[in-house]
Amino acid sequence: MRGRIDRNGKGASAMLLAIDIGNSNISVGLFDQKRDLKFLSFIDTDSRKTADQISIDLMNIFSLYQYDLRDVSGAIFSSVVPPINFMMAKALTRLLGKPPMIVGPGVKTGLNIRMEIHNQLGADLVAGAVAALDKYPTPIIMIDMGTATTISYISSRRSYEGGLMFPGVRLSLDALSDHTAQLPDISLQHPKSLIGKNTEDCMRSGIVYGTAGMLDGVIDRIREVLPQGETPTIVATGSNAPVIVRYCRNKVLYDNYLLMEGLWAVYYTHVKLPTNREVSISMVPVSLQ
Repeated sequence: MRGRIDRNGKGASAMLLAIDIGNSNISVGLFDQKRDLKFLSFIDTDSRKTADQISIDLMNIFSLYQYDLRDVSGAIFSSVVPPINFMMAKALTRLLGKPPMIVGPGVKTGLNIRMEIHNQLGADLVAGAVAALDKYPTPIIMIDMGTATTISYISSRRSYEGGLMFPGVRLSLDALSDHTAQLPDISLQHPKSLIGKNTEDCMRSGIVYGTAGMLDGVIDRIREVLPQGETPTIVATGSNAPVIVRYCRNKVLYDNYLLMEGLWAVYYTHVKLPTNREVSISMVPVSLQ
């Protein structure tokens, strides 16, 4: 899925600051009350940072994109890095004058989670699933390609049924170079061809085609256990997805803003929208096939 970031309308009030703390990066997004995403920025995840340092990072992002923190009426964040949560909440409370909403146990999301232990499901996957249910027909196979690659299954009953988890693309590449004497660090790029002609091309073809083949294999196996007649919507998100999914043989939609939109939806499950105008989604799905 490819989304449009609307950079117009600066100075509008009642904006929502949405943040996802991942293992590698922190995603920072700003929504207006019409659900238009004004910017999406990324900073490194560092659990050693103080609340003051996080505050400075956020102030610099707002300065970079020329928005005013005083126009932000609320904040929400999800996190898979618990050690940073307290400092992030402290920083947001200091900047906005009130505490943020944190996606976790006790926060109503409207998602029926059928995992054995509900609080083991990552807050990022919860937010992604909420947005996927809001935007796509069920059943849904949701692929999140970050530090780890996760595949989630959301049934036609709109329930999060469970999923699978693998080492992420970057993690796999790092392991390959770190634990071998002669293999270099390489960037994640589109391979020149299926069959590599040098070490770097062989590594790149292996990780891209290998990951795409793994995803196709799991998707096909999930199809086999679906009730007869059901066809899943397959949607992928995460920083590594754009490179990988175009090599999948299954039709996979790429949605760059899925997690951010999920945070928006969770927040406004609890908070009344500050406008009576209809909320619209400006993200248009496209296939990367």
